[in-house]
Amino acid sequence: MQKTIFVVDDSYLNLSMAEDALEDSYRVMTLSSAEKMFERLAEVIPDMILLDIEMPGMDGFEALTLLKANPLYAGIPVIFLTAMTDTAVEVRGFQLGVVDFITKPFSAPVLSNRVKTHLDIDKLIRERTTALRQRTEQLQRLQNSLVFILADMVENRDRETGGHVERTTAYIEVLIETMIARGVYADDLSELDMDSLISSARLHDVGKIAISDTILNKPGKLTDEEFSVMKTHTTEGERIIEQLISRTGDGEAFLHHARLFAGYHHERWDGGGYPHRLAGTDIPLQGRIMAFADVYDALVSERPYKKAMPEEEAARIIMEGAGRHFDPLIADVFYEIRDRFGAVRRGETP
Repeated sequence: MQKTIFVVDDSYLNLSMAEDALEDSYRVMTLSSAEKMFERLAEVIPDMILLDIEMPGMDGFEALTLLKANPLYAGIPVIFLTAMTDTAVEVRGFQLGVVDFITKPFSAPVLSNRVKTHLDIDKLIRERTTALRQRTEQLQRLQNSLVFILADMVENRDRETGGHVERTTAYIEVLIETMIARGVYADDLSELDMDSLISSARLHDVGKIAISDTILNKPGKLTDEEFSVMKTHTTEGERIIEQLISRTGDGEAFLHHARLFAGYHHERWDGGGYPHRLAGTDIPLQGRIMAFADVYDALVSERPYKKAMPEEEAARIIMEGAGRHFDPLIADVFYEIRDRFGAVRRGETP
């Protein structure tokens, strides 16, 4: 298919010259004002726009600003047609997003060659962008697959916590969603990639790979010595993920999130947790968030040594721990959505 070129100029002579220069190779649409250009854009999206700067009504700078502000048109390459040769004009044009300037009066060969060059560049950019997006999507699928496999390996070894990974991930998703909506640590969370953050939470117990089956699957309460060993799943999780980060250079964002989920989800707001005994906001936000999901799921889940606790009782215990075990700001959000946590626990849509 022929590429479509809009030529926007208030001079009939310039429109005619541009059409003569380009019509053999392109579908050319001539428009005598920026206003008419926007009317036509509602029907046709061109491959390039040749835009005059000095026009009655809306000038080229105003038109370019509106084009770049609209996601539908922002990717269209725009070349300014102008008799203005002032450096300040060029600087302003490039700052606004124009790809080139063609000085009037222009010759047909110059116009034709400039248009072809920029269309070729635009095609190359789009092809590379598509290839990069496909590669990124492929890596994302691979990342998700590896996360699922690692998390599944841990959960299959720990026979007492079936479904724990999926539930805690779902708890975290609804908790973070509400935190952002309520403005609780929203500035911190807005800087993070939510898909990576939530996906990485699946690895919070990856350190249990290093815990022996004898301790991990003991059918009763652990001794103090056994519990000391069990607590090392936090530092082991950090170590495992740090090794992955070191082998991938800087490491993907989800690995950095996973390290914080793994290493800090048993810290307490009052500093009485483990393994680092951090307190308050010194505990990474990932660890403070995971504490709610991890403790809630433990309370409402049945174990060989205890019965499942009713959802309301579990929520009450967590709220009693606000300011001691849990971040009090996040606790208020948790209490607001405790019914959604209950829905996750029952396998319903939260």
